[in-house]
Amino acid sequence: MASAPAPEMKRTLSLTGLTINAMALIAPGAFLWTTFQSQTLQANGTSTTAMDMVPGLLFALVLAFLTAWSYGELSNLYPSAGAGSSYYFAEAAFLEREEAIHYKFARLAKFVVGWISHLYYWIYPGIMVAFTGILAVYILSLFGISLNTPFEIALVVVFAALTGLIAFRGISGSTMTAVVINVIQLTALLGFSVLAVVFRLTHPDLAYAHKDVVSVVLPHDITNVLFQGTIAILLLVGFESVTALGAEAINPKRDVRRAVLLSLAIQGIFAYLIEYVSANFAVSSALTGTATAASGAATTVTGYSAAAASGAPIGDLVKLIGDTMLGGTGTALALILAATVLVALIGTTLACLNTGVRITYVMGRDREVPGLLGLLHGRYATPHYGILVLAAVSAALGAYGILSADNLLQIILASNVGTFLVYGMTNFLVMIAFWARPERSSLKHILVPALGLLANLALLLTILVMSISAGGSTQTDTLIALGVVAVWIVIGAAWLTLNSRATRTPILVGRGGGDRATAAERAEAAG
Repeated sequence: MASAPAPEMKRTLSLTGLTINAMALIAPGAFLWTTFQSQTLQANGTSTTAMDMVPGLLFALVLAFLTAWSYGELSNLYPSAGAGSSYYFAEAAFLEREEAIHYKFARLAKFVVGWISHLYYWIYPGIMVAFTGILAVYILSLFGISLNTPFEIALVVVFAALTGLIAFRGISGSTMTAVVINVIQLTALLGFSVLAVVFRLTHPDLAYAHKDVVSVVLPHDITNVLFQGTIAILLLVGFESVTALGAEAINPKRDVRRAVLLSLAIQGIFAYLIEYVSANFAVSSALTGTATAASGAATTVTGYSAAAASGAPIGDLVKLIGDTMLGGTGTALALILAATVLVALIGTTLACLNTGVRITYVMGRDREVPGLLGLLHGRYATPHYGILVLAAVSAALGAYGILSADNLLQIILASNVGTFLVYGMTNFLVMIAFWARPERSSLKHILVPALGLLANLALLLTILVMSISAGGSTQTDTLIALGVVAVWIVIGAAWLTLNSRATRTPILVGRGGGDRATAAERAEAAG
């Protein structure tokens, strides 16, 4: 009797489905709320870098578009990449070169890209889980309910488990959820932005952080712009996730590149610029909070200092606007906006879990990580073991991140280091992949990826050098984040060495060497 065919990922995603899934990851309505505190908390020495929040976002947008172009070019060149994304691109780019030295490094290149990708794809969902827990605690506080630390941890663990179970069932249900969530959050975003601008225009007597909208947009200190860019990239990552959904795209060659650029344009240019300009435009002395010094003394702070001291500064700003301008409706407005953010975070976490395991799945199929992670569920055709493990990792990271703003910043920075490394390597791969091709363009395949590589390196060096030299909590958080990255790299080197010995596969393979199929061959065989 013939054995049943192995399960395969189902091609169900059109251009709309691909774009919506990437938009769910970028989630603008959620990130303004969840990252505003980290952005105001970040300091250069003793001074906040918040005055350059929007210029930092603009720099990160330029970086993202340069990198998005590189992802689009590679996905168009390699439509058979399936779920492999950059992992597949790395191997294919080196295998196609005629020089023996390039071919020799194909396996090492794909492993390095795939392993480092986990710093981003496997930490990022944990950040979303932490964000969700923090927001849920805030919503409960509006009803006078206060949770102690064990209950907060239990909350994020339960959330991670539930989203993992939903992701277990496949991408289609998550896509429908993402459609609804994107409509809700974009509507809420526009509503908040209008209120923030109207508040500023109708209350000219307050002492605002920025004297006008020009001050919001133009840089004040280039170092602070780079500092802000190291966090702002968190708002934009996700556009490249579309390339990991190639195996589920109906027409990957036509739609994947379009979805990469379209999702970033809608969320980055339209949504983020509107909301960040509006929010910073409205920050004033009327926004107050309480900061606790190291000695335990509590002091009243205003403006960006109040935002840094609050677990939900955007909620505080909305509450101020509602109470001052809309007849004492601040709490109700804050609750409504918080609810839309909560819905957005659910969709984002689902998208994270669905896309975060795609490269892991392909690496497992290639036996570059434990083979169990390269199996698909017989009914749902999802990499179910990977999803379950990622859900557990997300729960652990979420529980750590919810404990303090510094903890959260540490895992954000660790994830972002992984992002800059993967994005930088992907830009470099474009130059390798197109170098000897007749269709190579000096603009599209050399200049653009080179600029993308340099932009990613600039933000990576900002974390490595400037953040460490800044002193204070920024220095401590950065060193801890870099420690996590270093440990992961050491584990990867050890695993590659031991796994290569166990499978008798050389790390540097000459032509005809090795007995295992390449990622390219496996992707072709899997359809």
